[in-house]
Amino acid sequence: MTHRNFLHIYDVSAHELGEILALAQTPIDQLGYPLRGAGVAMIFEKPSNRTRHSMEMAVVQLGGHPVYTRGEEVGFDVRESVEDITQVMAGYHSLLCARVFDHGVLLRMAAVSSIPVVNMLSDFAHPLQAVADVLTMQQSLGDLSGKTVSYVGDFNNVARSLCEASAMLGMHIRLGCPEGYDAHDNELLGFTELGAASIEQYRDVSIAVQGAHAVHTDTWTSMGQESESAEREAIFGGYQITDAMMSLADPKAIFMHCLPAHRGQEVADSVIDGPQSMIYPQAHNRMHAARGVLAFLMGVSA
Repeated sequence: MTHRNFLHIYDVSAHELGEILALAQTPIDQLGYPLRGAGVAMIFEKPSNRTRHSMEMAVVQLGGHPVYTRGEEVGFDVRESVEDITQVMAGYHSLLCARVFDHGVLLRMAAVSSIPVVNMLSDFAHPLQAVADVLTMQQSLGDLSGKTVSYVGDFNNVARSLCEASAMLGMHIRLGCPEGYDAHDNELLGFTELGAASIEQYRDVSIAVQGAHAVHTDTWTSMGQESESAEREAIFGGYQITDAMMSLADPKAIFMHCLPAHRGQEVADSVIDGPQSMIYPQAHNRMHAARGVLAFLMGVSA
C-alpha cells in the first residue's frame, strides 16, 4: 500500500493544500474517525507546548491513540539507528510523527517507513505551523490570492514553510531580513515556481511591511541557538514589530507569531497584545491544521 509523507509543504500540491485546509474546518463527526483503533507515534527530541497538545488532541478527535515518546527514550543513532526505530514503530502505528533537531532524520525515516511520516518541526521546515498560519489568514482575510504577507526577522524553518504555503495560495510575499539571515536567491525562485504572486526581500523592514495584510515574525533566537543570543539581539535590534511598523501595513492588517514570543524583542507588547494580534487563534488552529493533515494522510476527502 502506498502512502504519503508530510515533511514539507511542497509534499502536497496547491489543490491538496486546499483539501487539507477544508478538512481542518470540517466538523469532526463528518471526518469518519479514520484513526479509530489506531496508534500514532509521536517522537519529541525537542520539548513542545503547542505541538504536543495540538497533535495529541487531533489524533484523539480522529479516533486514534497518540503515544508520546521523548527523544532520549529512542536515542536516534545512540540506542538504535533511525532506520530500526522507524521500522519497528511502523509495525505498531498508522502514522509516525517526529519533532527533531536535524531534518535529515526525517528524510531517513521517510526512506524506510511503510507508514506516513509527519514533520512536527525540524531545523529546515515547520509545515504544520504553516498550515495553521494560512488557515488563520484565510479566516481573517478571506481568499488569500493576491493578498500580501510579510515576514520579518530570521529566515528560519517557520519562515520557509510559511512562504511555501503562502506561495501555493497565490499571495504576494515580502521578507524583511538582515544580511546573513535571509533567504537565498534559489529559494526566492522556488517560491515563484510554487505560485507566489510576487516575492521580494528587503533589509528595510518599513518597506517589507508596507501595505501588508498579515505581518509575521518569530523569535530572534530559536531553540538550540542560545549561545548566539547576544549576537542576534544586536543584529535584529532594528527588526522589532512595533506600532509604528504596523501602521505602515494595511489598515485591517493582522499580526501573527508562532510562539513562544519574547515581548520587547521581536515584537512590542502593544502589538502582540493589541487588537490586531491573532496569536491565540493562530495557536488554536494548530490543532485544526493537524487534524486536517492527518485526515488527508489517512485518505479522507473534503
